[in-house]
Amino acid sequence: MAPVSPDPEIHNPFQDRIVTIPNIICGIRFLGSLGLVGLALTGRAQLFAVFFTILMFSDWIDGRLARWLNQRSDFGARFDSFADSFLYAVLFFGLACLCGDVLKHESPWWLAAFLSYVLTTSAGLLKYGRIPSYHTYGAKISYWLILIGAISVLLGYSVWPFRIAMLSVTLANIEATVITSRLSEWRADVLSLRHLQAKQTIAATEEMQEEPLTKPGTDD
Repeated sequence: MAPVSPDPEIHNPFQDRIVTIPNIICGIRFLGSLGLVGLALTGRAQLFAVFFTILMFSDWIDGRLARWLNQRSDFGARFDSFADSFLYAVLFFGLACLCGDVLKHESPWWLAAFLSYVLTTSAGLLKYGRIPSYHTYGAKISYWLILIGAISVLLGYSVWPFRIAMLSVTLANIEATVITSRLSEWRADVLSLRHLQAKQTIAATEEMQEEPLTKPGTDD
């Protein structure tokens, strides 16, 4: 019989590592977010937009490297989510400093996104003692929409990209909350609620197929 191929997620040699290339990039993003605070306080909207864009792309890069180098880890997933949350918090701080009037008039949109984040974070902490780190398709779409919306506001263009981004974030957080309610234990990198449901259906079907047709010691 041919040997069974090992599961890369189970036998990943970097699963429990802290110092990896993706995590180093993630750390740079965290430190760079602190630099954005200085740009916001000094009123440099264009520089803020440029460096925010660079830091957003660093998130895309470290995710790709984690997969290409097989350096995905539980710590990395949690650290990535924390660094992203901090970057988004700094973004709103920057928008408040640089575009306060615009942000004030858009409060229903960003407030909905903020409350949905509080909801999904609280759900994860209450159930697992950890912040969810699913990296769903919805979150990835929201990621790019946030970049477009933020740049549009910072450079004085339309506010509609920002509104669309906040709506996308709200929906992605609601999906993450539902995922948390469906999972029995903490997991990273759940692509979507649909994917989770499909996996759970397959697992349930396989479990039913493995059950014996008759119990030992009983007659037909």
